[in-house]
Amino acid sequence: MATQSASTATQSASTATQSASAISARPARSTTERWLFAAFLLAGAAQLITISALVSADPLAATWSALLLAVAPVLLTAAAAFGPRSVARPAAVAAAAALLVGIIGGITHTGPLFIPAFVAAVAGGVLLWRTEPR
Repeated sequence: MATQSASTATQSASTATQSASAISARPARSTTERWLFAAFLLAGAAQLITISALVSADPLAATWSALLLAVAPVLLTAAAAFGPRSVARPAAVAAAAALLVGIIGGITHTGPLFIPAFVAAVAGGVLLWRTEPR
């Protein structure tokens, strides 16, 4: 019984070491990827809040800006963050433009929630256009 426990502990320690080395073997994300991934996460969080506001007990008016912010940000930032370079560049520009227009249109409601996502999308887009070869 004690031998089985010792071998099980050894196996679990070896498995933990292998998974830790697999995690550390993963290449680090570039600064551009980190900014675009942050834009994706921030846009997703704000988009969920906007959707919740649209379907709540006291719903937000379904204006063009609310619908734009409820649909577009995550899709465009995902294309910018995870797509190939030929898709990522125009997607980053489109994401920043959609976020800016939605923020301006929804400035009195959920628009300001998207400002951090807009900043991250612009920073990631600028870095994407500057640092990576064409």
